[in-house]
Amino acid sequence: MKKIVFITFLILLIDQASKIYVKTHFVLSKFESDSVEVFSWFKLTFVENPGMAYGFEFGGLLGKYFLVIVRVFLIGGMIYMFNKWLKRGESNYLIIPMSIIFAGAIGNLIDGMFYGLIFDSGMVYDESVGQWIGYGGVSKLVPFGQGYSHFMKGCVVDMLHFPLVDWHVPESWPLIGGKHIEFFKYIFNVADSAITIGASFLLIFRKKAFPNGLEF
Repeated sequence: MKKIVFITFLILLIDQASKIYVKTHFVLSKFESDSVEVFSWFKLTFVENPGMAYGFEFGGLLGKYFLVIVRVFLIGGMIYMFNKWLKRGESNYLIIPMSIIFAGAIGNLIDGMFYGLIFDSGMVYDESVGQWIGYGGVSKLVPFGQGYSHFMKGCVVDMLHFPLVDWHVPESWPLIGGKHIEFFKYIFNVADSAITIGASFLLIFRKKAFPNGLEF
């Protein structure tokens, strides 16, 4: 149990500290967001999204509520499974990757549930146009409950941007001339990374993580 708590706490600390720093120091506007180049292949680019990992979203406000509820049930299910796995003496090949995934899921859940309550500005859903609307300036932390929105209406903060390929195709090229090609264009956060890394470890070490197959 201690290793689960330690891994979860460490990842959540890094995730939330990075999100709060970016949200309170970077500008998010309707037209352009702050971006700082750390290396040619790595930038800190501030964006917010109301949906899933890596900026994906669906269903407007109802979709956001659905995602929050699903995350709550998934986290509850993982707590239940951790209890069973620890009693069965499952190996670290299962416990550690699942702890990393668990921390990532909680990290993004915190944003969606509480960021609307603790920051003075953030993206809000405009039902008249059916879109999430950005804002200008830098956000500030406010007393709990005095934020820009309500419970479960906060948006996830993303900032990790790895444009490993950033290329404008020459105009003379047929069919794709003039296009901008960027890989990897998605902007994500520490929690997203934790989920991806944990899932990758499970895939790589699946025979050791599940020596008797997937058991519930």
